[in-house]
Amino acid sequence: MLEALLFSTVSMATPILLAALGELIVERSGVLNIGIEGAMLTGAFFALAAAFFMHSLFLGLLCGVMAGVAINALLAVMVVNLAVNQVVAGTALDILALGVTGVFYRRLFGVTGRAFTIVPLPRIGLGPLARIPIVGPALFNRDALVYLAMILVPIVGWFIRRTRMGLKLRAAGERPEAADALGLNVFALRWGALLASGVLSGLAGAYLTLSYADTFVEGISAGRGFVALAVVILGRWNAWGLLAASLLFGAAMSLQFALQALGTAIPYQLFLALPYALTVMVLAGVGGDARPPSALGEPYSRN
Repeated sequence: MLEALLFSTVSMATPILLAALGELIVERSGVLNIGIEGAMLTGAFFALAAAFFMHSLFLGLLCGVMAGVAINALLAVMVVNLAVNQVVAGTALDILALGVTGVFYRRLFGVTGRAFTIVPLPRIGLGPLARIPIVGPALFNRDALVYLAMILVPIVGWFIRRTRMGLKLRAAGERPEAADALGLNVFALRWGALLASGVLSGLAGAYLTLSYADTFVEGISAGRGFVALAVVILGRWNAWGLLAASLLFGAAMSLQFALQALGTAIPYQLFLALPYALTVMVLAGVGGDARPPSALGEPYSRN
């Protein structure tokens, strides 16, 4: 029971962590990416569609990444170049992604999509580590995307805190006017951050269909993009904090399935609401104390 719960926790945490790492990069540049849910959803659909029709998981991953990048490129045009309100633009893209994936899904596979399944990404066991009781299967016998998510945590943390490019990115998110005066291209930095986030959000969506579910259903992202936003706040804009927060939300999502399996008389809808109730409680509890980048959510234009 404990081994299955831990395995499920890591599975649930992986897409949230991938998306949250991308959101961390974006928010450090000063952009609030509400469209992360849409990028995950489009990545999930086009990853599975490409893998299904082209019989290649690699091409599926590539198409999932391209879909996530395309959504974020649209967002970059609106919020970086046109200085559109970031919340409104991101919400519009979330709605667009829901409509586009729904239309293509029904057009290609009908309402039920019964044949829309694939063989999932293979697991890669890490020798003796995979045979460690309880933690071995959950951590060391996973597919490549789980390993990638874990490896990216120290890499993203190092990039933001220890590199010159990370310093420039933080400057764009804290004082864009001062960064511009020093010769930094704030627009290019925010564009680059959004494209990087598109890659990670596309991979997060691809994980949902190529590894976790092996199929696609409408709205498969199920609010995970918004949970990723909460994870960035709970993790205090720190990569290691994001890992801990992602595992917390992953455990909540896993617990809802475990509680449903017990067959209690409590309505199952209450269990389904558990992760999202936790999101609200976390934001209410720590949201006011968290210190975001100073220019987060504020459009920038040269005078």
